[in-house]
Amino acid sequence: MKGAFYTGEYRNLFKELGYKEEDIQKKIDDAYQTIFYGPEDERFYHEIGDDMAYFEDTGNFDARTEGMSYGMMMCVQNDWKKEFDRLWKFSKTYMWMEDGVNSGYFAWSVQPDGTKNSYGPAPDGEEYFAMALFFASNRWGDGEGIYNYSKEARAILHECVHKGENGTPGDPMWEPSNKLIKFIPNCDFTDPSYHLPHFYELFALWANEEDREFWKEAAKASRAYLHLACHPVTGLAPEYAHYDGTPITRDNRDRYYSDAYRVPANIGLDYAWFAADEGQRDIADRIQTFFCETVEGKIDRVYQIDGTIIDEPALHPVAIIATNAQVALAANDTKNLRECVELFWNTPLRKGDRRYYDNCLYMFALLALSGNYRIYL
Repeated sequence: MKGAFYTGEYRNLFKELGYKEEDIQKKIDDAYQTIFYGPEDERFYHEIGDDMAYFEDTGNFDARTEGMSYGMMMCVQNDWKKEFDRLWKFSKTYMWMEDGVNSGYFAWSVQPDGTKNSYGPAPDGEEYFAMALFFASNRWGDGEGIYNYSKEARAILHECVHKGENGTPGDPMWEPSNKLIKFIPNCDFTDPSYHLPHFYELFALWANEEDREFWKEAAKASRAYLHLACHPVTGLAPEYAHYDGTPITRDNRDRYYSDAYRVPANIGLDYAWFAADEGQRDIADRIQTFFCETVEGKIDRVYQIDGTIIDEPALHPVAIIATNAQVALAANDTKNLRECVELFWNTPLRKGDRRYYDNCLYMFALLALSGNYRIYL
């Protein structure tokens, strides 16, 4: 099997399972409308003045590089240039750091008025910013200044790889010795959900020429790493892990919890785009088997990666449902695949204070499963 990068064909798994095209499109359109322009207590896109906007983390009342870059990716996938540019201008104006040890990176959290809550970056924001900017360049063309999208993306990736070289301050976001993304630049461990080999394959095409081989190797390294991080029985990954895949045990980061829900989503999209690792199908099947056959309906709990159920409610239960469905893009066609996709289809967007993270992953799952999470070349 070849991925969509090679064939130009994107699976519409919803359609394959019998859902009508008009119902699929309506579900996507409604989700976009709710997230961006719905009622105040449901949306989390907020415009500021004439040319800026932010995505609010409604559980923490801030804007994060995670959400800002997610919002940009949603916009470029939906051909919403105005909203994309608003989010990008806010990010570049208030989050990007011009000086200090983290110059060239983005502060991971700011208040809605742009005041920085932290001067530290989170690498998942940088990689999503870069990918969204490259897609914007390819879909809409480069503009002037900060809207020269491809130039901005290359600058981000240059910092991610080269920061700290030749005695300059700071640390790179990828560990040079193994090409694995770090949790934060000045640490020696990783977050399995940050590993996006499908992005790195494309960075290898569009980054600065001297770094393209690095990104090819990073894609291979991350695919191999996910096999180490995902449990051999359940397929579940911890939130944080060492470079050998063993979980970080402090602060309960060894559990299958919020960050970790992105791992199955990433595996599903990587397989859909590139189909470079048939072993990803085994991971996908293990995850869907665990949630469909082992937990007996307790899909809203916290879990140890070995499958032990902890009697604690998940902070983001809708995200679990969404990403269990998205990993179907890598799974074998079983009753578990159908059960996971059907449960997601019948689950509405989350409401309430914690809706931001769940609904971001919900939107991405909708796009991916309908064949609308696309590569723009």
